[in-house]
Amino acid sequence: MKLILKYSAIIITASAISISGCKKKIQDAYLNPNAPSTITVEEALAPIISTMVANSAGSGAINDSRFAGSYVQYWGNSVVSTAANSQSQYDRMGGTSGVSDNAGSQWRAHYYDIGQNCINMIRQAEEQQKWDYAGVGQAIFAWSWLQLTDYHGEVILKDAFNAQLFTFKFDKEEDVYTYVRSLCRQAIANLNKTGGGVSQTNLAKGDAWLYNGDVNKWKKFVYAVMARSFMHLSNKASFKTTLADSVLFYSNLSFSSNADNPYVRFAATGISANSNFFGPFRNNISGLRQGAYIADMMQGRLPVFNGVVDPRSWYILKPGISNIFRGVPVFGGIAGISVVNDRPLNFWGGPSASTVAPVLDTGCTFIFRNAAPMPVMTAAEIQFMRAEAAYRKGDPATALAAYTQGIRLHFDMLINDYPANIKTSREITPAIRDAFLANTSVVPATPAGLTLSHIMMQKYIALFGYGSLETWVDMRRYHYIDADENGNQVYRGFAPPAGTNLFPDNNGKLVYRVRYRYNSEFVWNLDVLKSMGADAIDWHTKETWFSKP
Repeated sequence: MKLILKYSAIIITASAISISGCKKKIQDAYLNPNAPSTITVEEALAPIISTMVANSAGSGAINDSRFAGSYVQYWGNSVVSTAANSQSQYDRMGGTSGVSDNAGSQWRAHYYDIGQNCINMIRQAEEQQKWDYAGVGQAIFAWSWLQLTDYHGEVILKDAFNAQLFTFKFDKEEDVYTYVRSLCRQAIANLNKTGGGVSQTNLAKGDAWLYNGDVNKWKKFVYAVMARSFMHLSNKASFKTTLADSVLFYSNLSFSSNADNPYVRFAATGISANSNFFGPFRNNISGLRQGAYIADMMQGRLPVFNGVVDPRSWYILKPGISNIFRGVPVFGGIAGISVVNDRPLNFWGGPSASTVAPVLDTGCTFIFRNAAPMPVMTAAEIQFMRAEAAYRKGDPATALAAYTQGIRLHFDMLINDYPANIKTSREITPAIRDAFLANTSVVPATPAGLTLSHIMMQKYIALFGYGSLETWVDMRRYHYIDADENGNQVYRGFAPPAGTNLFPDNNGKLVYRVRYRYNSEFVWNLDVLKSMGADAIDWHTKETWFSKP
């Protein structure tokens, strides 16, 4: 594999080649004496997998989930600030402004860290008949393209890796969706191949930190991406007649248990490269505190699940020193919680006002430990997709069964995969799980009692933290405050920022996309952005294609 040329340097490289007239590639002409100019597919895959969440440089979806998580009110800033590009700006559904690269990590991850690296890995794998590596690369690339276009809207598809161009045109979201499904089909074809260089033992060399070379689980991952790609189009006219069936078909081929969950795992040996992005060692979320909406939902303070206290709170949230679960109000910080002792501890178990990361993570739970595995997708999410698709298609019995299984799977994921540092007497047992599922305020006794609010709000809980970007897709599909067929708001009790709490650059509108990364597009590709209107201060409020009818 050739040494990778990073996307931000494409213009410089193309210019240098054009001026010199040299046919030789720059990485061949100037070999690095301290590093190899070629690497194997086995060596290439591990850092690509790392970037699916957040690599040692911070590139990846989990980095940007800090900002999208504020949009869906999973969390907010502990101290209110009106400074440009502060975390509080996202609490107000604001967009990134000026020269900041805030919320641009996924763009960098897709085009830099995955991008050409993944393309080269696939090409080399096919040359060597390592079809499993080729299929895994296509699976990851499909997942990344889908997440990228849902996050930004129009993105650069056809021109993306053309080193002869000086400017790069953007493509429609629907074209990216078509390409995602094409990649998925190619991935399945390659993952189904045997012979040649296909070997579980060899695939495990590059895939040691996710599926350990299990091709069957990678196939399920591909089918999960396919199911997502159809679920996201729930507002299209053809959803009830055809697209819902596609969700059900592909989700049925996808994750069936938590053993199928794609977790990126960390050795946590005291270096950033192998530590969880949300853990105290990397110190990336010291200013975040859980939001009031998630806390109130799980404590039974909202109209749905009214009065039911969710035992999962002790696993994924933090109480105050009073042992009461509260969350910060929109653009209110911890000062917005009047009772000081009710203010939530930080996600590492430290004092509510503290932004100092602890030396040890013994007070950390869930995905906030240094060595905690980070989910990319989960079996619970698949079941909630099935529930929503079946419900909207008019099959409440299938919907209720999938809904119930989604909750069960999330409980079991917490019990089995995230038991560390749970307070004594707060551990969830199968009996506690079953009692929760037997409560008809949570799981209706009959399919007729199930509502979209049940489905989407339990999915909201199940995706807390790791699935912020997907939850943001869901909330945009329901335009944050859409009502169901009964006239009730789907996300019951959810209130977007309004008045002076809404960021002024929004011009009274809510956020639907993220501005393109400054240190690539606004530096190298500004004329194209201007032609699209993407330089407007309220570009982030332009509705995305997937959420439109």
